[in-house]
Amino acid sequence: MNSAALGSSWQARSPILLGLLRIVTAFLFIQYGTAKLFAFPGPLMPGGGTVDPMSQMGIAGLLEVVGGGLLLLGLFTRSVAFILAGEMAFAYFIGRAPQGFWPVLNQGTPAILFCFLFLYFSAAGPGAFSVSSLYRRWHSSPIGFTAGHHEPLHSR
Repeated sequence: MNSAALGSSWQARSPILLGLLRIVTAFLFIQYGTAKLFAFPGPLMPGGGTVDPMSQMGIAGLLEVVGGGLLLLGLFTRSVAFILAGEMAFAYFIGRAPQGFWPVLNQGTPAILFCFLFLYFSAAGPGAFSVSSLYRRWHSSPIGFTAGHHEPLHSR
């Protein structure tokens, strides 16, 4: 197999890899929210507790659980990812950047990576394995009804 054939074969798998990247990213992201809100899989907060759901950290946890869940399923991917990219930019500049310039020292690397992954998903869409793609496929199939194009029950 020559390099051009290998490249096109690998490139044809990009929707699958995009879908896997979205699923893994969402799974990792949800854990930050569940740790804040439910101390699961373990607590993030000092003293082992959870955050007040109406606090800034509580709202972040809610965005992480709900937004991450929607991304995991591949629902409203572009809109949700754009909102979560903003949340992560906010988290970095409010929570990490004041502690120093270098992300490796201020522990801001996860926020930066999540921000740019979400920005990418907002442009690229969900990829494979998404509820959105199943919905589109079902509505475009000749068996499933498409919006506004229902077959008559009887012919005249």
